[in-house]
Amino acid sequence: MFTGKKIVLGITGSIAAYKAPLIVRGLIKAGAEVKVIMTPAATDFVSKLTLSTLSRNEVLIDLFKEDTWANHVQLGRWADAMLIAPLSCNSLSKLAMGLCDNLLVATYLSATCPVIVAPGMDEDMWKHPTTKKNLETIEANGCYLLPVEYGELASGLIGDGRMAEPETIIEYLHEFFTKRNELKGKRALVTAGPTYEAIDPVRFIGNHSSGKMGFAIAEELQKRGADVTLISGPVSLIQKTNGIKKIGVTSAEEMYEACISTTYDIAVMAAAVADYTPTEVANKKIKKGDEPFTLTLRKTTDILASLGKEKKKGQFLVGFALETDNERENAIKKLKTKNADMIVLNSLQDEGAGFGHDTNKVSLHLRNGTEKPLRLKSKSLLAKDIVDTIIELLK
Repeated sequence: MFTGKKIVLGITGSIAAYKAPLIVRGLIKAGAEVKVIMTPAATDFVSKLTLSTLSRNEVLIDLFKEDTWANHVQLGRWADAMLIAPLSCNSLSKLAMGLCDNLLVATYLSATCPVIVAPGMDEDMWKHPTTKKNLETIEANGCYLLPVEYGELASGLIGDGRMAEPETIIEYLHEFFTKRNELKGKRALVTAGPTYEAIDPVRFIGNHSSGKMGFAIAEELQKRGADVTLISGPVSLIQKTNGIKKIGVTSAEEMYEACISTTYDIAVMAAAVADYTPTEVANKKIKKGDEPFTLTLRKTTDILASLGKEKKKGQFLVGFALETDNERENAIKKLKTKNADMIVLNSLQDEGAGFGHDTNKVSLHLRNGTEKPLRLKSKSLLAKDIVDTIIELLK
């Protein structure tokens, strides 16, 4: 499973460190070469001797030892992946801030390989706003986050915060390595966020799209090896993955021009593009008066239909449909009239789905007539399901 793979395992001071020997044993049995780095606090939870015996390598803890030093730069370049499991709340804050006071953080900051983290902490710490902010920071810096699990915690409470089980972590690493280059050589175009249609220099017509779904899909495509161009309307999101080409636009016309100028093999139109725009834009702020104000609108260019009309053999086109009624019928109609290969349908009737949420619930409508309903889950996990389906259909 991991033959030829080199993995640095970082262990921090969390009670979940007792699971680390099982992770090492599983990786070694699957053919990996493993080098272990521990923070000083981690040695209170798990034995250095146990880990060195299982990994068949010296366990490293100190940056300096007598007259020698551990080459953290070499470690970060040696590995195919760095796994930090468990990642404690304290070490998470150090990664986020770049506080380089131990060998593990020094190796993390020097790593040129992918870094995967499996947090483990009590529920109240996990749900604290500071923890959430630190997780967002390291994800924005390119880290891959293994979700925590729900269950019994060291405090005796039942809740979120348990580190993923060793078998789950090993399976995640296997998927990570096998799926990492599935789309290598493919060019992907993704749109995200709203468009703003100007009325005057101050006011505009817009919508509530946050861009979270489009950003998550762009990041997942990039993780699978695709060369990704992300065309985004005005959003406040931070791009989490390096290597994505981002083009910022404001209006529907600007998004259309950017899309038709981009060469792609896969296009995912996740943006909430305005259907109408003012026929005239005032060059000065329109002053409020006593009379009713009438705004005349014209249709914008339908980007999905335009790409569908010009679609070439081998290109794969995905559209989104946000509906409030007759959802399924409208999605199927859109699939046919826009010449798309897949429509991702979500309804504003579903709680926790739609604009602004971190979660979404969708159904995938495919050109071959298949319908795949997906349960409510995080937008990053939905992005994985959507990309999995694209890859299946491309094959």
